[in-house]
Amino acid sequence: MTEQQPWRWDEQTWRGHVERVRAGRSLRPRTWPGGARVAVALSFDSDHETIPLRDGETRPGKLAQGEYGSRVGAPRVLRLLERFGVPASFFMPAVSALLHPEEVRGYVAAGHEVAMHGWIHERNMTLEPAQERELALRAADTLERLAGTRPVGIRTPSWDFSDHTLAITRELGLTYDSSLMADDEPYELLAGGEPTGIVEIPVEWIRDDAPYLMMERYGSLRPYTPPREVAGIWRDEFDAAYAEGGLFQLTMHPHIIGHRSRMAALTELLEHIDAHEGVWYATHAQIADYVLEHA
Repeated sequence: MTEQQPWRWDEQTWRGHVERVRAGRSLRPRTWPGGARVAVALSFDSDHETIPLRDGETRPGKLAQGEYGSRVGAPRVLRLLERFGVPASFFMPAVSALLHPEEVRGYVAAGHEVAMHGWIHERNMTLEPAQERELALRAADTLERLAGTRPVGIRTPSWDFSDHTLAITRELGLTYDSSLMADDEPYELLAGGEPTGIVEIPVEWIRDDAPYLMMERYGSLRPYTPPREVAGIWRDEFDAAYAEGGLFQLTMHPHIIGHRSRMAALTELLEHIDAHEGVWYATHAQIADYVLEHA
């Protein structure tokens, strides 16, 4: 591979890279349903065993960590959501769904959204376009078969977004993506400067449990931040969204957040949110539908 020398690029080249996928008009509505002050969109990436499988790690140790997410973490999450009456979005790799079909049915039965999260949590930026497309179509078909409805949204694995991801998303006819970070509020995605009609429900590493709480034995990741301090960061994010009348979106993982001490911190966060008047809890799909209609 020829080494890139971006300092040699002419303006057409560097501008073309920047404008391939861009944030378009803001889709922040003037008001949320029922006059709510803030929208709260909780999400859980039910990766489970697909993280080690993606990397070719097939030994029981890493797979057991993923299994914990389905065996223990997801049921705890569902009980907590039921306690507070909160709908959520579960982004699930198709292989994870095939390993745990009863979990998919449990999400649906509880009124939650099941959305796309790759085939086996693949790194799509390393794939050929045809490979990425084939895996995406296969994943959509699998989730439709297991959940009973076709998914309307996608969160790319690891939030990787290749040069071809948006075109595949459009081909699938999805309503929204939740993988990019150009705003705090929902916005419309542009492709080459042209509106796509696809809603971006933006994510952020600040609002993700993995950077704070993951443990990688042979890597540099360590859970340095105590769970209640993580919840404190998220509380500040919510408070600011509430003050601005915007969206508070949160990304978590059953195999990470689902441990006892971490669930205690998440419970305290939900108690804090629930103490406020004018909170609209919604799935990502509900957020996307509402902002398309009202922005």
